[in-house]
Amino acid sequence: MSFVRGDTKSHWCSGGPTTENAFTIRQARAGEFGAVLELLNESTLPEAGLAPHLANLLVAADGDRIVGSAALEIYADAALLRSVAVRQALRGRGLGVALTLAALDLARERGVRAVYLLTETAAEFFDRLGFRRIPRAEAEPAVGASVEFTTACPASATCMVLSLEPAASSA
Repeated sequence: MSFVRGDTKSHWCSGGPTTENAFTIRQARAGEFGAVLELLNESTLPEAGLAPHLANLLVAADGDRIVGSAALEIYADAALLRSVAVRQALRGRGLGVALTLAALDLARERGVRAVYLLTETAAEFFDRLGFRRIPRAEAEPAVGASVEFTTACPASATCMVLSLEPAASSA
């Protein structure tokens, strides 16, 4: 598996036993929001509050077909990672990791210092990517006021954070 970020596109490739799949990870285009909503519905993820953040919506495309998504809601130097979804038939091949890494790259490009998320089913997945669990009340207040935090996700969802601050070097 490889993940290569170019000037305008990212590619994810995974060689299977008999075939190789290549997906392009890029910003969603006009007219693709419906396909993303269908994917979120298939994945039982909330769509509420996503529309105002389309400028930070990434998709994984197989030709013209949307097979994955990840989005950021950016609030100054904090962001909410949401809508990380992959078509059922393609799960377990690293596409969710590639989408998440692309979203984190986008967050860094936008000056984000901490990325938060809520999950009911994927805490272990995000643990492996360096996110740590925190009490929901410790989230950045602007993130905590988002639709995802206030109404779209239940109080039982696990809250997690990843700092994008460079590690302090010891001299």
